[in-house]
Amino acid sequence: MARRRFYTPEEVSFHNCATDCWVSIFHTVFDLTELIEQNRGPLTQPLVEVAGQDISHWFDSKTGNVKTHVDPKKGIRLPYTPFGRFLHVAPSEPSSDWNTKAGTPWWKDEAHMIGKLSRRTRKVQIVNVLTKQTDLLTVCSEETINEIRDRYIDYNKHARSYTWKKLNQGKFTRLDMEKNLTENGVVDEADDFEELEIDDDYYYPILHVYFNDDLTTA
Repeated sequence: MARRRFYTPEEVSFHNCATDCWVSIFHTVFDLTELIEQNRGPLTQPLVEVAGQDISHWFDSKTGNVKTHVDPKKGIRLPYTPFGRFLHVAPSEPSSDWNTKAGTPWWKDEAHMIGKLSRRTRKVQIVNVLTKQTDLLTVCSEETINEIRDRYIDYNKHARSYTWKKLNQGKFTRLDMEKNLTENGVVDEADDFEELEIDDDYYYPILHVYFNDDLTTA
C-alpha cells in the first residue's frame, strides 16, 4: 500500500499479522512490522494479537504513556497492561534484563509513525464521463482531491489525465485539487440522510472526471 498522510480504519485493519502489523494510537498510525521482526518473543506477542486495531485504550491521553494503576497488593503505581506486558514497558518486579536507560519507547518513536488515522471517512462516487463507469470510494475527510485522485488510480491508471469537477447549481465547476471535499463545497450530509432513513445511494456525493486526452501524465 502506498504511504498516505491519512488512513481509514479499514486500511489499518488489513495489516493484521506479525509480518504486517499496523496499529493506531490517538489517531496516529504505526507500522510495527520491523519492530516485531527485530524483537521476536513474548513481549511482542501482545502487539501481534492487536495487529490492525486501535489500541488508544492502552495509553493515557494526557501523557501519551502507558496507563498506570495502583497495584492492590504492592501499593505502588505500576503500568496497567491487562492484555500482557509488551515491549518497552517496565516489569513489575526487578529484572536483570530491563535497562532503566532504555531509549525512546516505540509508541513515541517517530520512526514507526507512518501517518494519521482519519477522524471521519466519507464515501464518494466518481463518475468517468468518458466511459460512464462509476466507482464508489471510501476516502478520508482530511484528504485533498489530489489525494483522492491517488486512491482512484487503483481504478483508473490514467487518473492524472482527468479534470475533476462537481455539479454546482446546475453547472459543472472545476474542483480545487489542493483542497479537501468540504473546502470544495462538497458537504457531508451522510448523518442527516441516515437520520431521515434515506437510501445510501442518494447521499454519496458525486465527482465527475473528464478525460483530457493526455496520457503523458498517466
